[in-house]
Amino acid sequence: MGNLIKVLTRDIENNAGNFFLDFENAQPTEAERQLWEQVNKVLEEAMSILQDLQSYSGAGDAIRQAIQQPNDESVQEKAWTAVVPLVGKLKKFYEFSLKLEGTLQGLLGFLTSARCSPTQHLEQEQALARQFAEILHFTLRFDELKMTNPAIQNDFSYYRRTLSRMRINNLATEEENEVNNELANRMSLFYANATPMLKTLSDATTKFVSDNSDLPIENTTDCLSTMASVCKVMLETPEYRSRFASDDTVLFCLCVMVGVIILYDYVHPAGAFVKSSKIDMKGCIKVLRDQPPNRVEGLLNALRYTTKHLNDDTTSKQIKSMLQV
Repeated sequence: MGNLIKVLTRDIENNAGNFFLDFENAQPTEAERQLWEQVNKVLEEAMSILQDLQSYSGAGDAIRQAIQQPNDESVQEKAWTAVVPLVGKLKKFYEFSLKLEGTLQGLLGFLTSARCSPTQHLEQEQALARQFAEILHFTLRFDELKMTNPAIQNDFSYYRRTLSRMRINNLATEEENEVNNELANRMSLFYANATPMLKTLSDATTKFVSDNSDLPIENTTDCLSTMASVCKVMLETPEYRSRFASDDTVLFCLCVMVGVIILYDYVHPAGAFVKSSKIDMKGCIKVLRDQPPNRVEGLLNALRYTTKHLNDDTTSKQIKSMLQV
């Protein structure tokens, strides 16, 4: 337990969050190793997904030409040739979201089991807690890149319109296409969401709770609230924040805190913003607002626009004011 540094906190009930979670160096114990290795393969693929998304430039010029010259077959062919491999990438991203859903549920199964408390799980199974955090970090990064790249939906819309026209004219069969009509419908729903990966995780967490009705919902919500508390404490305590070897870990920690707040808000029946919430929302928002604005505006927007209960009547005016809603 050398990587655990006990920290003193004033505001965390039952000592939840009263430990240092080593996001940089946590290594799996023998009990964790099998699941850790499975999740690690998914996280390696996640890095490749982010690189592909970051370099996604779209087929905007070719599509514009095709729209302007609808009767020029060579221009139409050029646009179609440009779009098809890009849709192959979008299919890969979508299929990865399904893989991520199963991976998250596997981690939740381990970190919320009844053999010990949620706090003990996170404290004793730090390597898996770190992987859970890395999934949240990937999710927010993916959605940020997706939101700032309109080419994704433009390309996919053009693909679907062209495919529909080809079917009407009997120019293609389902088997010949990168994405058949049924898959295209599912992908369309995925990309229509402003934050598709976050929705995937929220739905997966909600489904995990409903599929495991023998497990008290508090096992899951306490796991999430404890991780939010741990992140907040590490960020607001200078002597522990200084233990981060890289400044990137500060942003990582902020992302994870926001990610678990959003999941908690979807899974807990009353949400994260009510007075009885186990997450100190005012404290978490203050930690965010204490950072340089250019570093956290996207995270503040995630709380403003992707949570479920922020605009409920049960949310205090002070919290709404802090988030400027």
